[in-house]
Amino acid sequence: MRIGVLTAGGDCPGLNAVIRSVVHRALVGHGDEVIGFEDGFRGLLERRYRKLDLDSVSGILARGGTILGSSRLERARLSEATDNAEELSRELGLDALVPIGGEGTLTAARMLSDAGMPVVGVPKTIDNDISSTDRTFGFDTAVGVATEAIDRLKTTAESHQRVMVVEVMGRHAGWIALESGMAGGAHGICLPEREFQVDDLCRMVEERFARGKKFAVVCVAEGAHPAPGSMDYQKGEIDPYGHERFAGIGNRLAVELEHRLGKEARPVILGHVQRGGTPTAYDRVLATRFGWHAVEAVHRGEFGMMTALHGTDIDMVPLAEAVTELKRVPESRMDEAESVF
Repeated sequence: MRIGVLTAGGDCPGLNAVIRSVVHRALVGHGDEVIGFEDGFRGLLERRYRKLDLDSVSGILARGGTILGSSRLERARLSEATDNAEELSRELGLDALVPIGGEGTLTAARMLSDAGMPVVGVPKTIDNDISSTDRTFGFDTAVGVATEAIDRLKTTAESHQRVMVVEVMGRHAGWIALESGMAGGAHGICLPEREFQVDDLCRMVEERFARGKKFAVVCVAEGAHPAPGSMDYQKGEIDPYGHERFAGIGNRLAVELEHRLGKEARPVILGHVQRGGTPTAYDRVLATRFGWHAVEAVHRGEFGMMTALHGTDIDMVPLAEAVTELKRVPESRMDEAESVF
């Protein structure tokens, strides 16, 4: 069989581990040919690809980013791909395509599948917001980076009697903020799933200072929003790919807290540091398992499906089910976090 693989959307620790796993299982286990499309779906449309053999994936297990490159595709160009899905498959001699990506990529994968291209998806996102899978690779790495940052910021915050506002990724789901905030012992956590009251954060800081604790750390997801009337904050515009441009809640919240409290408050925006660099052991293993099972699904003819982690098992779930809605932090998890502030 001839299997194509591509990575699309934002980069993520573990992408190379999936690519490596697909190549190893396909070549060694089944005698397949594997080609890698450059720069995501853009490379598929432009017929830009290269052959992937064992030498080409040697040494990439622990490497961050993606050796194939990535890009986001405008909706008009995505329609171009779906309109020509069967023709693309025939022209490229593809028996299967394995796209690795997040919600946007998997939505595109579903559209290509519906249009007649044989597709098996692999979920990827540091936000951990893909439905139908317990975990996505990259999330564990991002939580580790954010937790280490909170640990480090506590000491400097205490030394200077400051309030530190740590902004982490999480557009519509606050899993990174939740778990890194809990692991790092943040004194406040703000998530997209629940609007926050600035007065509550001010009260928390004042109570800490009253008890002799002269610092505080607040972990806030980039998509978190204050309750209406709580503070001035405007939503951002929509970019060409359909994503909201966030207005910088970390910076804005730090300014607001400093103004209200009369204490120094500093924002720390972790940004892309969270999704770069070496993946954790957990993410390497999960990514490797996803790649292995994707190839097996191809050989079983289970197209229109996606790999998913359920407990400790890897199962196949329909792409349609995976992209129906985002997996967001439930109330019960937010209640747990609040209990340990």
